[in-house]
Amino acid sequence: MTLRWRAIVGALLAIAAVVVVGCGSSDSGSSSGSAKGTMVMATTTSTRDTGLLDVLVPAFERASDCSVKTVAVGSGQALKLGEQGNADALLVHSPDAEEAFMKAGHGLSRRAVMHNDFVVVGPPGDPAGVARTQSASAAFKRIAAARAPFASRGDDSGTNAKELKIWQSAGVTPQGSWYFKTGQGMGETLTIASQKNAYTLSDRGTFLATKGLDSKILEQGDQALQNYYHVIVVRHSGTNTACAKAFSNWITSPSTQRLIGAFGVKKYGRALFTPDAGS
Repeated sequence: MTLRWRAIVGALLAIAAVVVVGCGSSDSGSSSGSAKGTMVMATTTSTRDTGLLDVLVPAFERASDCSVKTVAVGSGQALKLGEQGNADALLVHSPDAEEAFMKAGHGLSRRAVMHNDFVVVGPPGDPAGVARTQSASAAFKRIAAARAPFASRGDDSGTNAKELKIWQSAGVTPQGSWYFKTGQGMGETLTIASQKNAYTLSDRGTFLATKGLDSKILEQGDQALQNYYHVIVVRHSGTNTACAKAFSNWITSPSTQRLIGAFGVKKYGRALFTPDAGS
């Protein structure tokens, strides 16, 4: 082989090595080099109230050239922001509404991220006898029969959607002075319910993270109470699609999934979320 051909082969091998190194790690959690700028992420109050956002957002910003502005609202409002093109990525937990959002063409991708569960909480004295039930719908029937105070978020959130679905499965149309809407996020609704000796439906993480409550978990474990979160990349002109895609890839990467799976263990003795990416 001549010196000239040796030089060409050496150059080709060097290029191949660079390509392999650049493509070899699927667990880096880093974003694409073209992703940069500010990204708006509309998410739920539960990710904020549990403190999960305080862990995820700085970690993503360190791993990328993107900065994140978060808007914590109910899932319905978050989806509306995406529909209007006012958010780049969504981290939400209202599956039926999410599927409608995707079918309407507002999303580029929707990926499973994690889940936790809902719990029915209420006064320690449990006047409706909810603790003696075996399902969420049976618990709601007892609350309605006793006309015991019930605090509904009433805000088109994922939690509100789940609550309404449980009332439907219980065959109850909640109405009357015993049933009231707070129009607030989960933490605020839990506080109001505690103050009024009322029952409510909450995600477990926010219940554990909200201090000063005179309430206890009375119904849990029903499969109907599972609470699934997805990340959606919004499809709209003017949105920062590159950063949204980078965030979707990052939050579903193995390293970030491990981070989510460990969140809450040190403080509460149990993880507040179970990773779901790839399931």
